[in-house]
Amino acid sequence: MLVHPQFNPIALDLGPLKVHWYGLTYLVAFTLFYLLANARARRAPFAQAGWTRAQVEDLLFFGVMGVVLGGRLGYVFFYKPGYYLSHPAEILAVWQGGMAFHGGLLGVMVAMLVYAKRQGRHFFEVADLVAPCVPVGLAAGRVGNFINGELWGRLADPSLPWAMVFPQSGSSEPRHPSQLYQFGLEGLTLFALLWWYGRKPRPLGAVAGMFMIGYGVFRFIAEYFREPDDFLGLLALNMSMGQWLCVPMVLAGILIWWLAAKKDAFRPRNQKA
Repeated sequence: MLVHPQFNPIALDLGPLKVHWYGLTYLVAFTLFYLLANARARRAPFAQAGWTRAQVEDLLFFGVMGVVLGGRLGYVFFYKPGYYLSHPAEILAVWQGGMAFHGGLLGVMVAMLVYAKRQGRHFFEVADLVAPCVPVGLAAGRVGNFINGELWGRLADPSLPWAMVFPQSGSSEPRHPSQLYQFGLEGLTLFALLWWYGRKPRPLGAVAGMFMIGYGVFRFIAEYFREPDDFLGLLALNMSMGQWLCVPMVLAGILIWWLAAKKDAFRPRNQKA
């Protein structure tokens, strides 16, 4: 039975400046996004649409704002609305912890809408560029969760070779290292699938729809191994909040993909074949 290594959350201690591992994983996530988005911008159909490095840099700025604000507000309203309504001064206290992927996704969608309008581009053109570049950032974030020993998994059979004790859980019982499951599923596996699917020009919106389906399915599966938030527990049908949030995401993704792939519904009329 393994025991979580209890990493020091501070990666670099430079006196008054302390660099946390979690902050470094965000830096890695945004760097990988920048590199991958530039690689996609040089391919069809984005190269023909005139995408430039400067536009990718602007998109990254909008995306960072969407991730941080959306992720925080999603945690506030999806997970602890009662607490933060009573403590509104703490809503933007991101240094205290508490971010939600589904809120970050909504924040990024709003950021892409604003960016697309400013650039005169179709929303799904921006979304299709972005979608395959996101999972590696999610993978980096899960590494940060593991280093911090947070978001640990549910109890596991002690005979499981990789079952791990997380002292932060207040228990000496073995658990699933669910952060690593999510690293592999919604991170590396989803990246490989989307990068392969997005290598060829697809109908407008198809890649974005596939991202929503893929992430929703992989996150739904991983939630069966992740310990539910203690202040929420399991909800209706013994599903976690994360699973319930994945249901509309998958349904929306299926609808977007079907409309894109079968109907080519999002391409402007004067561009359709």
